[in-house]
Amino acid sequence: MKLKNIDPEDIIDLLSIIEESFKIKFSQDELLYISTFGELCDHIKKKIKLDHSNDCTTQQAFYKLRSALLTTLNIPRSDVTTNTLLSDLLPTDSRKTHIREMEAYLGFKLFILRPSHFVMTALMALLFFSTICLFINWQLGLLGIGISIGGYWLAYKTENEFALETVGELAQKMTRDHYLNARRDPNTFNKNEIEKVITDLFSFDLDIEKSNLTREAKFS
Repeated sequence: MKLKNIDPEDIIDLLSIIEESFKIKFSQDELLYISTFGELCDHIKKKIKLDHSNDCTTQQAFYKLRSALLTTLNIPRSDVTTNTLLSDLLPTDSRKTHIREMEAYLGFKLFILRPSHFVMTALMALLFFSTICLFINWQLGLLGIGISIGGYWLAYKTENEFALETVGELAQKMTRDHYLNARRDPNTFNKNEIEKVITDLFSFDLDIEKSNLTREAKFS
C-alpha cells in the first residue's frame, strides 16, 4: 500500500495536529528520510520524552469529558455514558454556549460542529453551476460564485450540527487531537497506544481505511 497519493498539504496539516496532541515539534527536514507509516510512528514515539504509564487514555478522556458535561449541564452522572447522544445532552438553541463552557473547563477546543449538510450540498451545486455559467453569461456566473463563497463563510460561522454522534466518539476524538491533555497526568504517556492513535488520526482526518495503514505502507 502506497500513501503517496495523499495531498502533501493534508499531511502537513495532520503533522500540526500530531505536534499539538503530543506536545512535540518537528524541524523542517526532520522527517525527510521517513518512508513508511511504521517509521513515522516509531519516530513520533521516540520524540515523546515522558514517563510510560500503562493505562488507557481514551478511558481517561471519557472521565474528563463526563466531568465537563456534568459541571456544565448540572445533570446526574447516570445521564452520561459512552453511548449517550450528544444531541440529547446539548440542544440546538444552547449548543454553542454549552460547548464553549465545556472547552473552558477542559482547556482546549473541541471542534465538533459543522454546517448543515443540506446547506453545504446546495452551495456546492450553486458553485458548480455558476462556474459553468461563466462561459455563457460571465456576469451571472460571477454573481453565483460570489453568493456561494459568501454562503460558505456564513455556513461555517453559523455551524450548529454535530460532526460526531456520541459521547464515546468525542472521547476518542479528544484522545486523537489532545492526547496528553486528555490524560489524567499529562506528564505521562502510554507508549503502547501511540501507533493506534496515529493510525486513528490518519484514518479519520485523511479518510484512509485503517487496514491500509500498515507499518509497511509507503509515503513515496
